[in-house]
Amino acid sequence: MQLFTIGTLVAITIYTFGFGVTLWKEKQKVSALAVFFLTLAILVLPFFTTF
Repeated sequence: MQLFTIGTLVAITIYTFGFGVTLWKEKQKVSALAVFFLTLAILVLPFFTTF
């Protein structure tokens, strides 16, 4: 179950980062920075929770 959780978080992180790159290419820099911050939060959040 833990492997499934980690895989899901990795997939969500990759998808969110890709969305940020798309926003950056469309010249929406502020929105892209917000999405990159969200991606960082997704990466760090599991270290503050227990499984």
